[in-house]
Amino acid sequence: MSFDNAYESLLGHEDAHWAFGTGFSEALSGVNREFPPGVDREALAAYCLMLGDDALIFSQRLSEWCSRAPELEEDIALANIALDLLGQARMLLTRAGEVLDRDEDQLAYLRDEREFRNVHLAEIDCGPGPGGDFGTTIARLLVFSSWRLALFSRLRGSADPVLAAIAEKGLKELAYHRDHAAQWTVRLGDGTDESHRRMQAGLARVWPFVDELFATHPVETRLAGVAVDPASLRSEVDGVLEAVLNAAGLTRPADTRAARVAGMAGRDGVHTEAMGYLLAEMQHLHRSLPGAVW
Repeated sequence: MSFDNAYESLLGHEDAHWAFGTGFSEALSGVNREFPPGVDREALAAYCLMLGDDALIFSQRLSEWCSRAPELEEDIALANIALDLLGQARMLLTRAGEVLDRDEDQLAYLRDEREFRNVHLAEIDCGPGPGGDFGTTIARLLVFSSWRLALFSRLRGSADPVLAAIAEKGLKELAYHRDHAAQWTVRLGDGTDESHRRMQAGLARVWPFVDELFATHPVETRLAGVAVDPASLRSEVDGVLEAVLNAAGLTRPADTRAARVAGMAGRDGVHTEAMGYLLAEMQHLHRSLPGAVW
């Protein structure tokens, strides 16, 4: 399978793969790509960009750990998680592109910072470089995957058949992501004094960005029956995180909120300082050699 078409992974071939991930359920082969009657297509495209950008940007962050994780097995695990998210991003950006008349590569590599709609949690710099820490990456993965798994569980009932199919396919991947992060959280939190300290510090680093995950955006309110109201996920996600932190002997950080700019954040195209550096690296090759193929 060539993967020249991001939708190939939705076909019912036994050897089908979602980008670089696992096979797609045969029961969902031939997914209907028609737009639901009466749906606001511009809002749908914006929503797909939100969810696609979350996956794309966090995938980029996780890929920074390749060859730098604390053990070889974790190198592979984080790379596979990044590829799962990249697969989800491809599908979501392709769906958005059907409205915007731009393909997945154009949306990934030729948009400027203010055009991206990902949450801040996906973009903050806590990787293997200066100031980064593995405990912080695990804390972010735990929060992100717990939230996205709850979101995709509800998104299976979306009136948009493509969103519903993407959610159904992504559930197994996200369940693994959450389980992997939870195991590391317990391993570090209930380990040595140093691992406990760093895991607790990692939670403190990411916690100011948690509140944004549950803020309802006007785009979501315009897509009743298609989108999921993130505010409805809060109690479920809080319950999961509380259980993991208790098992790890960790303390839930105070509910602080990262500062916004005139009330705007990632969903509005307003990003942290780290975003510009991330895009410079991610988009450099495509912009340097426009139209190149390999």
